[in-house]
Amino acid sequence: MASGSETQFIDVRFPVEWSGDESKIREVVAEAMGCSEERLGKYRVVRKNLDARKRQVMAVWRIEVANGKDDLPENPLPSGDFEPVQNDAESVFIIGAGPAGLFAALSLIQQGIRPILLERGQPVKQRRRDLVSITREHLVDPDSNYCFGEGGAGTYSDGKLYTRSHKRGNIQGVLNCLVQFGADPSILIDAHPHIGTNKLPQIIERMRAAIEDAGGQVHFGCRMVDIAADGGQVSGVHWVNVETDEVHSAETERIIMATGHSARDVFELMESKGWALEAKPFAMGVRIEHPQELVDRIQYSGQSRGEWLPPASYRLVCQVNGRGVHSFCMCPGGIIAPCATDPNSVVTNGWSPSKRNNPFANSGMVVQLGPEDWKAEGFNGVLGALEFQRELERTCWEAGGRTQRAPAQRLIDFLHGSQGRISRDLPACSYLPGVVSVNLRTLLPPVISDSLAEGLREFGKRMPTYMDTNAILVAPESRTSSPVRIPRDRDSLSHPEIAGLYPCGEGGGYAGGILSAALDGIRVAEAAGQS
Repeated sequence: MASGSETQFIDVRFPVEWSGDESKIREVVAEAMGCSEERLGKYRVVRKNLDARKRQVMAVWRIEVANGKDDLPENPLPSGDFEPVQNDAESVFIIGAGPAGLFAALSLIQQGIRPILLERGQPVKQRRRDLVSITREHLVDPDSNYCFGEGGAGTYSDGKLYTRSHKRGNIQGVLNCLVQFGADPSILIDAHPHIGTNKLPQIIERMRAAIEDAGGQVHFGCRMVDIAADGGQVSGVHWVNVETDEVHSAETERIIMATGHSARDVFELMESKGWALEAKPFAMGVRIEHPQELVDRIQYSGQSRGEWLPPASYRLVCQVNGRGVHSFCMCPGGIIAPCATDPNSVVTNGWSPSKRNNPFANSGMVVQLGPEDWKAEGFNGVLGALEFQRELERTCWEAGGRTQRAPAQRLIDFLHGSQGRISRDLPACSYLPGVVSVNLRTLLPPVISDSLAEGLREFGKRMPTYMDTNAILVAPESRTSSPVRIPRDRDSLSHPEIAGLYPCGEGGGYAGGILSAALDGIRVAEAAGQS
């Protein structure tokens, strides 16, 4: 128990079924404080977690309790208002309006600097129509899709808000900001907060409105095509209107690159200019999907999920011959989504609505890859990993009939013998463009398929019913992270060869999700503002 002058913090455990019974919770808190309920001061929950390791699932809450009969100190959220920048304020260009770009823009406004955002994709409302075209007509707009557009890939990716690194910046500040713009306040206390793909678009729209109201600019359908530099210093930016093909230019000495992990043309542009890039390890594999009810039974010791238990998730990791195999972006009650950015490719990812109430649970199941792996497949150079990634996505597109139908296989058939077998039929699957039965062992390079098979067998030992006959693998899960890192100076955060060029977020290789991207956007904006 930690204490302060006004409040004390205690950790309590109780059966999860009591979560909605205020009288029982008050009793538990009083007992933990060593006082009667009559003498118990006011209290509030500051953190919620679950312990499902035993048959009796326990709620684990951190409680802030006032001393005696004192009131709890107020903990108001900031208003969310941003002071407009001055008419003559200096400007910084931001390429990409994903989490990194949006939070960078808000940070610049707080510094009195005008952000000018260039986003190749469309606003969220238009973007929804583009996503429907992928699902129904198998038409992929290379500029507006699940990866590109207002809010970036994070807008349609479940809205997970946790990160393993707690040294990247003010996590609570980012969460508070999201609540200001409409996120449920529960994200402030949940151990594994998420917003939900159905709620994120409205939040993103409100963020954009705040940026524009404060004097920032947001331009959609504007794809950056070139960066000018003079003597190792950024001097301008060029972009094209994706609807009219008109090219525009502007002088600038500072550009924040928040382009996301799928902006391959950005990496190719920098490579063509001879600017430093680095190949980096990344992971590829498949999406695995089970009935959510089955995952619930596994994680909750065979019990049905009651009113107070959330749809169960899991996290799995093992080593296969020194190589990591792990789950990625697990989406309880979710949907497998078509996330290609190239019309001649197939890519899968996952998302969940806020209630996580769809009948399926899906997760990436991926294999860690290093330079030796794509070089062995004949892909060399700093963009070798990118080409390795692209080739697998094209192969899966071909196998799906040159549509957005994805190659798929029952888990038990993938694991049949050493070569697998084609599934005679496939179980129901949430992937809306449709799936086609293919022996994935013939599509995935051996370094992925063999490691994946061994990893899945290991996971089946830990979670026996994980090998359910209705478990399905859908390929490929190839966009786990950027296969390229754009280097930056440790102190200035600018590119080491091009002053004023600030790599940022997932595309730069410095983040791995909404929260870490937002934190990196703030950090880079602060550095750019001080330069």
